[in-house]
Amino acid sequence: MNIIQVIVVYALPDIQYFFKVNTKIGATVKDVILKSNVLISVNNLSLYSLKVGIYNKLVSLNSTIQDGDRIEIYRNLIIDPKERRIKKHKLFKKQ
Repeated sequence: MNIIQVIVVYALPDIQYFFKVNTKIGATVKDVILKSNVLISVNNLSLYSLKVGIYNKLVSLNSTIQDGDRIEIYRNLIIDPKERRIKKHKLFKKQ
């Protein structure tokens, strides 16, 4: 039957979305994201502005997926993590 299963994930600070998707061999990241319905479930996601990865490695929407892949949709950072740690440390020192 040539069907494989992958997971699409998208995380917000207060909620995480997981979608299991069965698809055909040779499908792309774009195909799986569209089939997962994550764009319908999460407001303000636009397919062509997404940064995506497979197991924490950036890939393009045209990348071919493999059975068991975890497709991750990344959101834009509000603040650089290093800068956040510095601010948190300074705040802690003041107390």
